[in-house]
This record gives sequence, structure tokens and C-alpha cells, in this order.
Amino acid sequence: MNASQHQHIAAVMQVAENGLGAPVAAGNEQVIRESWHRCVHEHQLDPTRMQEAVILPQARLREHQDQMEAFLHIARHGLESLYTKVAGLGYVVLLTDARGVTVDFLGDLVFEPSLRKAGLYLGADWSEQRAGTCGVGTCITTGQALTVHLDDHFDATHIPLTCTTAPIFDSRGVLSAVLDISQLSSLQPKASQHLALQLVQMYAHDIENAAFLHQHRRDWILRLSAAPQFLDVQPEYMLALDANGRVIGHNRRGQLAFQRHAGQPLTGLHFEDLFDVPFSRIGDFVQARPSDQRALMPIGKRQLLFLSASPPPSRLATAQTTPPSPLPHPLRALSAGDAALERQIHRAARLVNSPISLLVTGETGVGKEYFAKAVHASSERRHRPFVAVNCAAIPESLIESELFGHLPGSFSGAAPKGKRGLIPEADGGTLFLDEIGDMPLPLQARLLRVLSEREVLPVGALKPVPVNIRVIAATHAPLEALVKAGRFRDDLYYRLNGAHIDLPPLRERSDLGAMIDRMLDGKTLTPGARARLLAHPWPGNLRELRNALDFAVSVSRTHTIELDDLPELRTREPLSGTTGSAVRPTADPTSDEALLEALSLAQWNVSAVARQLGLSRMTMYRRMKRAGIVSPNRQTTLQ
Repeated sequence: MNASQHQHIAAVMQVAENGLGAPVAAGNEQVIRESWHRCVHEHQLDPTRMQEAVILPQARLREHQDQMEAFLHIARHGLESLYTKVAGLGYVVLLTDARGVTVDFLGDLVFEPSLRKAGLYLGADWSEQRAGTCGVGTCITTGQALTVHLDDHFDATHIPLTCTTAPIFDSRGVLSAVLDISQLSSLQPKASQHLALQLVQMYAHDIENAAFLHQHRRDWILRLSAAPQFLDVQPEYMLALDANGRVIGHNRRGQLAFQRHAGQPLTGLHFEDLFDVPFSRIGDFVQARPSDQRALMPIGKRQLLFLSASPPPSRLATAQTTPPSPLPHPLRALSAGDAALERQIHRAARLVNSPISLLVTGETGVGKEYFAKAVHASSERRHRPFVAVNCAAIPESLIESELFGHLPGSFSGAAPKGKRGLIPEADGGTLFLDEIGDMPLPLQARLLRVLSEREVLPVGALKPVPVNIRVIAATHAPLEALVKAGRFRDDLYYRLNGAHIDLPPLRERSDLGAMIDRMLDGKTLTPGARARLLAHPWPGNLRELRNALDFAVSVSRTHTIELDDLPELRTREPLSGTTGSAVRPTADPTSDEALLEALSLAQWNVSAVARQLGLSRMTMYRRMKRAGIVSPNRQTTLQ
């Protein structure tokens, strides 16, 4: 450890011990001082440590890259263009994901050993929790573009480096990546990096806009600028609207400019909430008119902006509403008059021919697949295939080839003639993904690309196959909780959640009596039998009701079903080995703790717990494997 490193460690420790007002670090910016303080007191990092860069193994790096594969293709051109500007000055260009892992890299490979040792290389982990104060990690933490120069770094190992970074946000305003240019060393003061900072911000903005345009290429795109001359060349603000004029996406500058109240998301606001022009006049701002004739005034602002509006390419967009069409019969048949369900059905009816994905949620047995089939049967795709995929029922080792298909001989055990795959089978129709929450993470990345690119790459193939599918996903699990737990990709969740349909449980429906009569198909009930059915809470929902009525119809000797003809109806099936106690609710029903508790209560009867939680046995075993839960019965057997 040299003298400069000793001095640096002493400065960091003084800030950590004396607070942010420590005079010894007066030369550092506040954001750097706050990061030092955070590293010690929140991340529990030791200032005296001298830790070399952490480079992830290739397999783990690939996982990070797969999770943002489509974005990497979009960003690559921007990285290459930036590198041509800075390579001669000794910079390398890095792109990291939102967790700080370097997923793309451009640099002079002559210096590869030095770059790798310093962490300016593919696979380096630059999260603030791991590396301390650094360009990438502190950019992620603060959401700000910044330069971390020489002894701004927390770890004394990194003080020769200068790193300039800018965040890249997705169209929901969530930080998704960081663009970084770094040098192994610099003899110049921090002010020398000012131009580098402007350059990185400019290219980050370009990459962000390219990703935005790609994601919303099927939506209304609004480009806005204060200067009409640059409106179609370099717009400042970009917004995406759905067909009804609601904001469904934005670039970062658009978010900062139009988000009216702190904490209030821009998404969901209507065009007329933002501008003093009715949405019905959106056609006045198409690119065919001269840019200086497309001016409008944002509400609450005094700055005149110029707007270029691009309609979805697949159809001639119009703001004029069409009269509501009658409810299609397949959807109408799902309800016998329940108001909550009727609202969901009418929402779905407006979307039957929309390309957006639907996410159908509800308890096990509420009829999610029936609902999906009804949407398909009500749409223009009704004469094309409806392909249902139970993501929990396909073995994990086969799910990729089952979904995407494979070429002959592409892997051991592959079909001699290859296989088309379930997603290509749904071409032109509807793909129903049931139990989507149980899809393995690596396959989620592949599915996301299918939804983004509308093409499938079969196992063993080099050329993707285009597919035209409408995706309806379903789950009884709370996907938001799975996202927070890191078990489900947030970008896939938002892609699937184009519109959310939540089906009410049978016990909350006001049309239970009418549904019973409809399922009986002409048979009648005695008053006692009807009262028993109406009083039951139906934890298995429509599936349980159908089974009960089928049983009653089968055993009844007359046209009228009596009380004795009904099967035994239990409120909740007791778990094996318990005294009828159910799984006790926890704060997070998807947590490993809840699963372990349920298994323990059931004396490790996996089948019983699967039934209790409404899961398949295969899903149970996958969850146990992910959580590292091993049955003591299995341990005894292995011994």
C-alpha cells in the first residue's frame, strides 16, 4: 500500500466517522461524500480493504446478458459509435445492467490484462454494494450522470481510474442500464472530464430513445421539441400513447418535463391532461405537415413546443370512437349477471382484436383458461389455433424445445424429424401461457424476446422464424411478489401485463345460483340441496362446482337432485398429518418461509401441500429446489 492509498483511506474513514461535514474531504463533491458514507454505514464496506475487481464467471455473465438480450442489440450501435469518438483518448466503453454487471465492452484488447485486473472488462461487477463508490454503482444508486475521478473512488485499489457514466431508463422511467467510459489512469483534473460527461449523456439519450422506439413501434409515438428545425431529427421529449390517447411510455426527458406532481407517474395520463388540444385532432400533427405548423402549448407551461405524431404502422390511427359492438357470445356466456365479472368481461371485449397481451389472474379454478378461450373465440383470430401451455407441467429440461421447437439432432433425445414447438404452432392465433409464474428465469428471457421481436429461434437453429401471436398469460400467484423476490423478470411482467383481467372467486360472485342452474342443464334441485350449494364457499371455485354437480347428476336417480345426492363438501381439505388446520397465512405467500411452514405442517407430504396451495406437484418440486428445501424423508432415504 503506497502513501496515496494510505492518505485516501484516512480521508474516507474521517468522512465515515465524522459525518458528511468532515473538512478533510472538502474537495470532493457532496454526491461523492454521501456515497462514501453510504458505503460504510449501509453497505458495511471496510475502507481499509484493497479488493481487486470482481469478474463474474462466463455462465453467470451470460445469465445477465440473456435477461437484456434485445436491449443489447439495440444499444450496440450506440456503443460502437461512442467508442469511435473516445478510443484514441485511451477510453474503454462499458454497458452495465441495472445491477452493475458489465454486459457489453469495447476497448483496446492489447491492454486486456490491465483492463481485466482493473475491472474495465466484460463481466465486472461495479455495483456500489460490491465495489464501493464508483461511476457505475453510484450512478445506479443516485440515478444521475456523474464522473468518479481518481480518489473519488471508495476503494483505494480504484483510485487510478476515472469513470464517467450516464443512466439509461426504460419507457416506464425505471433505470435499466448504465453507459460508462473509463480510463486506466489520468493525469488531468476532474474538470477535464466535462466533455466526456456530455458525450456519454448524449449517447445514453440516443440509446434510450432507440430502445423506446423499438418497444413502442406499434403505438402512437409523439416527438416533441422546442425547436421545429430539430423536431424530426433530434427530438427532446418522446411519449407513447395507446389507441385511446393514454400515455403508456416515455423517455427520461419526457418524464421529467411532463410529470406534473412528484410521485405521480406520467403513464396513465391522457393526452388532453398534458396539452391544450383534444386528442381527436392528433392527425393535425402528423409528419406530412411542415414542422413549424405543428405547435401546441403544454398545460401549465408557458413554453411552446412542436409536435410530430406518428400513428401505429399497422393501421390508420384515428381518434374518433366507434359505437360499442354487442358483447360477443363466448364472453357473454362466462357470466350469469355478476357485476364485478361483467366489468372484466366488457374490458376484455374492447381488447379482443388488440395486439396487446392480457394477464388473467385469479384463484385456482376460477376459469382463467375458459376466459382466454372466450377471448380467442370472440376475436378475428378465432379460426386460427388456440394453443394452451401449462408452464408448470412441462419438465424444465424440455420446456425450451417444447415452446420454441428444435431441429433434428439438435440435442440428445431430439426427435429425428425435429419439432415445430408450441409457440410456432400458435402462429396466427392465440398462445395461452398458464401458470406463467412457474416459468424458469432463463426461459423468461427467451420468451421476452419472442414477445418483443415476434420471432422464434428453435433449438439448434441459426435463423429465427417469424410468428404472429396474441399472448394471454394466466397465474394464480402474485407476480408482483415474485418480481420483488427475483423469481420473475419485471420486464416480462410488464410485457405480459398489457391489460390485467382479475377474475373474482366464486364465493364473491352474485350469480352463483344462476351458474348452478346453467351447469345443471335442465335438472332441478330440492330447496335443501340448493341451500347447501349456495352456503358452500367453494375454495376450488368453478372447477370444484363443476365436479360437485357432475357427481350429483351421476348419482341422482330422478330429474331432481336431492341433498343426499351431493358429494361431501369441505371448506378446506386438511393437510395430511394435521388436525385439519390449514396453511397459516404469511405476509408473503410466495416466500420460501411460507412454503417451508406449509411442508412442516403437512409432515412433508408434498402432494397434500400442492393441493392446499393450488399448485401442481412439479411446481412444488421446482419451488423447493429454488429455495434449497430438501425433505427430511428424502434425506433419510439417501442416507
